[in-house]
Amino acid sequence: MTVGVLVGVFLLFTLLGWGIDAYTDYLWFNEVDFVNVFSGVLITRVLLFLAVGLAVALVIGANLYLAYRLRPLLRPHSAEQATLERYRMVIGPRLGTWITVLCLIIGFFAGLSAQGRWKDWMLFQNGGNFGVTDPQFKVDIGFYVFEYPLWRYILGVAFTAVVLSVLGALAVHYIFGGVRLQGVGDRMTTAARAHLTTLVAVFVLLKAVAYILDRRALLLEQHVSPGLYGAGYTDVNALLPAKEILAYISVVVAIAIIVFSNAGMRNLVWPGVSLGLLAISAVAIGGIYPLAVQNFSVKPSLADKEAPYIQRSITATRTAFGLDTTKITQYQANNVTPQSGLTADTSAQNARLVDPQLVSQAFTQSQQSRGFYDFGKKLDVDRYTVAGKTSDYVVGAREINDDKLTTQQRNWLNRHTVYTHGYGLVAAPANQVVCGGLPYFVSGFLGDEDRQANCSSASDQIPVEQPRIYYGEQSTEYAIVGQSDKNKKVEFDRPQQSNTNAEELYTYDGTGGVAVGSFFRRLVFSIKLTESNFLLSDAVNKDSKLMYIRDPRSRVEKVAPFLTIDGDPYPAAVDGRIVWILDGYTTSASYPYSQKINLANETKDELTGQGTFALARDDVNYMRNSVKATVDAYDGTVKLYEFDDQDPILKAWNKAFGGDLIIPKADTPADLAQHFRYPQDLFKVQRNLLTKFHVTEPRAYFSGQDFWQVPNAPDSPSSNVKQPPYYLNIQLPEQTDTRFQLTASVTPANRENMAALISGSYINNQPTLQVLELPDQTVIPGPVQVHQKMTNNAAVRQQLSLLSTNNSQAQVLYGNLISLPVESGILYVEPVYVKTGNQENAAPLLQKVLMSYGDGGTYVVLADNLKAGLQALVNQGKQAGNTTGEDPGQTDNNTGGTPPTTLPTELGQAATELDTAIANVKAAQQSGDFAKYGEALQALDAAMTKFQNIQKAANATPTTSPSGSPSASAPAASTPATPTPSTTG
Repeated sequence: MTVGVLVGVFLLFTLLGWGIDAYTDYLWFNEVDFVNVFSGVLITRVLLFLAVGLAVALVIGANLYLAYRLRPLLRPHSAEQATLERYRMVIGPRLGTWITVLCLIIGFFAGLSAQGRWKDWMLFQNGGNFGVTDPQFKVDIGFYVFEYPLWRYILGVAFTAVVLSVLGALAVHYIFGGVRLQGVGDRMTTAARAHLTTLVAVFVLLKAVAYILDRRALLLEQHVSPGLYGAGYTDVNALLPAKEILAYISVVVAIAIIVFSNAGMRNLVWPGVSLGLLAISAVAIGGIYPLAVQNFSVKPSLADKEAPYIQRSITATRTAFGLDTTKITQYQANNVTPQSGLTADTSAQNARLVDPQLVSQAFTQSQQSRGFYDFGKKLDVDRYTVAGKTSDYVVGAREINDDKLTTQQRNWLNRHTVYTHGYGLVAAPANQVVCGGLPYFVSGFLGDEDRQANCSSASDQIPVEQPRIYYGEQSTEYAIVGQSDKNKKVEFDRPQQSNTNAEELYTYDGTGGVAVGSFFRRLVFSIKLTESNFLLSDAVNKDSKLMYIRDPRSRVEKVAPFLTIDGDPYPAAVDGRIVWILDGYTTSASYPYSQKINLANETKDELTGQGTFALARDDVNYMRNSVKATVDAYDGTVKLYEFDDQDPILKAWNKAFGGDLIIPKADTPADLAQHFRYPQDLFKVQRNLLTKFHVTEPRAYFSGQDFWQVPNAPDSPSSNVKQPPYYLNIQLPEQTDTRFQLTASVTPANRENMAALISGSYINNQPTLQVLELPDQTVIPGPVQVHQKMTNNAAVRQQLSLLSTNNSQAQVLYGNLISLPVESGILYVEPVYVKTGNQENAAPLLQKVLMSYGDGGTYVVLADNLKAGLQALVNQGKQAGNTTGEDPGQTDNNTGGTPPTTLPTELGQAATELDTAIANVKAAQQSGDFAKYGEALQALDAAMTKFQNIQKAANATPTTSPSGSPSASAPAASTPATPTPSTTG
């Protein structure tokens, strides 16, 4: 009785939990207008659960019942039968109940397994053709992608049902005397033998079907040498015929088992012999023969034998991952001396200085007036047209960070009804820095009193009519919005210094959220969220709405569970609203001959987990950026826009959910399409594959001598984290115009010099991959090498030491190292930031630009900005042409020089004043007082100008220093300690 009550209570609460989850999911899907996804997935899962569960239960139950019906009516007397009689007395009277319970349990777990295969079933039902056939069987790829996974699963279920039926029937026959181990006569009755041998024959027939499917599976497994997927020489010429022969043998053995066991000799000797012969055949034909072919025929001439199959794998991989249209161009990079045209090169002038990872704290400190606002760990890069000029911008959404709320602000009422939303999209040009290293903000939605002088512009704005952010990456908690009394505003709204007036509060009036005004819904959500305030608090009223699942990535994943979502959503101002843009991928793991990769491993780099989400550990061999998804930051509206209109998998999913789930590509708003960018995770996968699959000739691929590798992060090469790609708005060689593109460098395998530059961009919203391949024997260094060469330059190292305080209390951080192919050479640009070491939340400030050209070691400058750096490089090039044996890096103004050890009196006083000014700037920087910081910068400029004028008058060696920089490269009374570079960049 007690056990029954406990089981009943458990089932009640389990069913109640499932019911509440299903109901709240329905409400959520109804809010976003994707009920067809909810109902389609739910109905499919329920039907699969019932169909497979009942089928397995019926097959096993029928065999158990049949075994009972075939029991002998008279059993011989023996000690064994006397022992079994006790079991028969227990089981016999309630046999139907025992069979039903057992079969229901087995069917339940079989159904649970089946409902998880809803994706396979929906693709099976709605899939079509790819229009491409596999190179071996000439079968359309659609069979492998849409049908093969389900057939393989059904075969597995059939094997399970038959094996359990054999074991169950054997147990029943034994208990009721059909099979016995003792006594005179046959050990098995005729009926029991017929039943069991028939089940064994069915198992063998299923094995024949498995051999047929195994032939197709060879095209999906790793067989081709070296380490490629698909059927190789041995598989095609030995294993495929062996599988076919074994399939025929299995059919013959199945027939022999039935004939010899029942119609012929009526014993188990010959069926056993048949099964033994099948096992021997499987070992000999399916194992020994292919092994002999591999060892004695293939290995002695491996390259020649495997060449056609290597070609198959190369072709399939390039097609499956969109590499087949990659344009590979030879870029000689034979110019290692900076030429005068460098200063006029638009690509060089557009090099991005503002590192999205390093300036997040600067955004937060400069563009907030409350401590709980935050921009996240990493910002994003997009392009905008401001004041008639289109360029790339670093953008971020000002959101509320739950971790930064005070204890009082974290109480339930404040957290869920007051601090409900962020406010504003903030942007800054990617190559413009002011105010001693802060970005130049062109969009912030702050009042004039909150703008830092010269750090932002009131005229240059990115227009957004609705700046409130109710749905964002940091929206991890649910929010309750809406008030019965519209005059009673409670939501904290504008981030201003004097936010105490009622007009600065807000009441949400959008369409987002689920209505929770009724008592029933309040009860449901109080149970789901385990929060009694839904029933007790006046904050939840008849007009209240509940916002949950608010972060954009989770919303799109829930709306489109068949997509893999890129790890880097980004906000954009589109048609006056803030929307989150996300890239959705369709994937498959059953594309014949294509290389299988792990998404988590291939997309992991320095930024993973630092503002970029890690992808799931899924193995795939087909990937397409088929969907561009958007989430409205104000009302949470989710839209799925078709991007790859040729993808058969996306067409199958759209058909599965009624045909109107995906908005056609032609209906994508032009204002939105302008903000589409090449997705990072797809690019990283393609970049990694191109390190090998840029080689398209089988013999060259087999040798591996032309393979590349992705370099580690330049400023932390020992950490074994890959350098992330970077967005640039530039024009590369062989391109006819400036493009917003994702670029990355690769190096030869096991070497550190530059091998190629890879870029991904859109032309009329069509993805384009371009590779600029350098000569094999190039002297151009790769990212790790050039970073080491630049930072080890004597003059640069001296200036870097001046960027830190004594005792290394300041950190020198290096931003993204950008490699640019310009003027028939390679230009390297790496921003240098300084962060006060004794303040955890201090904002890194851009102080210098580290640049080099050519081989990375001869021409190096540490300049104030891009323009000055480019001119300094050109000057070094000219000096190299006019002098011999002199290191131009030691004489150029922007690389720093060594001043005379004895200074005139006036020059010494000016140097002392400069030291004092630098100290004042550092103190202001540490205090976080931007007003005091600006005054200190002005004093530093005056002291620096005075020092330089006296220095020139005294004919001293000139030095330069950044205008408005707290870390000038002027000589000081004492030399600060050399900084230890951070690995943050």
